[in-house]
Amino acid sequence: MKQHFDVIVIGAGHAGCEAAHAAARLGAHVGLCTLSTDTVAHMPCNPAVGGTAKGHLVREIDAIGGLMGRAIDATGIQFKLLNRSRGPAVWSPRAQADKKMYGRWVKHALDAEANVEWLIGKAGRILVSGERVVGLALEGADEYACEALVMTTGTFLNGLIHIGPDQHAAGRAGEPPSRELAESLKSLGFEWGRLKTGTPPRLDRESIDFDRHADDGTFAVERGDMPPVPFSFLSGAIDRPQIDCYLVHTNDRVRDLVRANIDRSPLFNGQIRGIGPRYCPSLEDKIVRFPDKERHQIFLEPEGVDAREIYVNGFSMSLPRDVQADLVHALPGLEDAVLLRPGYAVEYDFIQPTELTRRLETKRVRGLFLAGQINGTSGYEEAAAQGLVAGINAAHRALGREGFELHRDESYIGILVDDLITKGCLEPYRMFTSRAEHRLLLRIDNADLRLTPRGRDAGLVDNERWDRFCRRRSRFDRNLCVLETTPLRASSGDRVPAAQLLRQPEIRLVDLIAQGVVPHFESEPSSAAIDIASAETTIKYAGYLRRQQAEIERSRKDERRRIPPAFPFERVPGLSREVVQRLNQVRPDTLGQALRIPGVTPAAVAVLASYVGRFTPHPNML
Repeated sequence: MKQHFDVIVIGAGHAGCEAAHAAARLGAHVGLCTLSTDTVAHMPCNPAVGGTAKGHLVREIDAIGGLMGRAIDATGIQFKLLNRSRGPAVWSPRAQADKKMYGRWVKHALDAEANVEWLIGKAGRILVSGERVVGLALEGADEYACEALVMTTGTFLNGLIHIGPDQHAAGRAGEPPSRELAESLKSLGFEWGRLKTGTPPRLDRESIDFDRHADDGTFAVERGDMPPVPFSFLSGAIDRPQIDCYLVHTNDRVRDLVRANIDRSPLFNGQIRGIGPRYCPSLEDKIVRFPDKERHQIFLEPEGVDAREIYVNGFSMSLPRDVQADLVHALPGLEDAVLLRPGYAVEYDFIQPTELTRRLETKRVRGLFLAGQINGTSGYEEAAAQGLVAGINAAHRALGREGFELHRDESYIGILVDDLITKGCLEPYRMFTSRAEHRLLLRIDNADLRLTPRGRDAGLVDNERWDRFCRRRSRFDRNLCVLETTPLRASSGDRVPAAQLLRQPEIRLVDLIAQGVVPHFESEPSSAAIDIASAETTIKYAGYLRRQQAEIERSRKDERRRIPPAFPFERVPGLSREVVQRLNQVRPDTLGQALRIPGVTPAAVAVLASYVGRFTPHPNML
């Protein structure tokens, strides 16, 4: 073999970049395999980061020591904090990115890591010896040895693009699919499926008179927040100018055009067999599934400060080119818009994530890790979160260290991983706050308090960041003490602790500061905002937080009950054939995970718990 690496990462998308960065920071020699460094951290769909629940993932990635939060803070062109009118559990940051600047920033960050080496070429075969990965062969002749391999192939495995009746093999526009690699994976016996995603047309910015249509009311102007709310706990104030986005709505003409051409849509004429995302449907899907809805929101979003392309958010489709042009021109204000590129749907292969352990390592092949869309997920944020977990564990595997696991009661990343390995995917998986049983505990403001110690234990948090975190944690503790011990006059005339007043729904911490409470905050506004949010939420929702923490402690009893890896479920009396089949498919590592498997009843888990307690495996079974 040509060269030996501790870890090889296939793919330099969001999952691959986080995996390579994490593994390199942990001391592993990393080979990052990609077709071109021009598409590092590429954003082939919406050039944005965050959103509802996705913003939670980015904050957690940052808290552990990942890249995405710092990257978007450095290159974002419009920032918003979503769901401000609702409770703090669902506040979520979102930012529009300058697409090219974002990729350049991430590439620079990887270039700065001495342990990362670029492997330019097309990944071919996974090299396996026994049940352990030993290397990667590129298409051609080059072979590289490794101790661990992370696959982050996105939509490239047997990728097929559809634009009306036109089909061509591609992972995404302008890039070839991975066929040899797909066949190499299939030969290892993994359970496969096929999914579909899509992207909307891109329009020429110069062909749209944004100012005129904003003035005459055709476009509603969507502006960012001032001041912007950063993603990273390390970022200071973001004082760059922000761009405007614009909102339009579909109309009867759009609906009639879709209905008249629905037989030409690959989604509805049988041409596409992959399952698409239910929560991010194409235009054809929206018109057919919601026939009574008179209009749908469409956002016009620039792909960069000086970029020519306008992303038509909400207008994803796979109709023929001529129909797409007619549909764009049917939107108000876009009668003269020029299409730079049509929208398309892409089908691709994925591996059922029930094939994985909690560390995102495959159960069939030791040292082989999967992250991103290959696991059935959608979204840059979900991919980056998996890449971080896989990269940490690949480095630990290669260097002989203890693995890294996150659980659903401590992070959205843990929920993501647990959902995937326990339930698998029947459609592309997307993160929502509703997936979190204890979302009041898993807020964006306390992601560092929850996870930076975990990142430190894993080896990703350096001394400078740790010192900064310790000061932040100290401020948090002191602020709680100040609120519990500072007396203020209540409306009744009595003097009571400030914390008691803060528990009233209408009272905010800023009101108490005006009355004389002197908390400990950083002078930098974005850090002060996090300090305020953490202290206020902890006091105001103290009863709910204690209740959720008690629920977690009760459920942890089941999470602590381990199931041996080779446990013979078929030998447990009283389990139905269906339950045994599901248990053998997922191979849960705890009784808690077994309880979350679809089709496995609480009664079945009670029987299993009794038998696990008595089971002593033969040494050859483990």
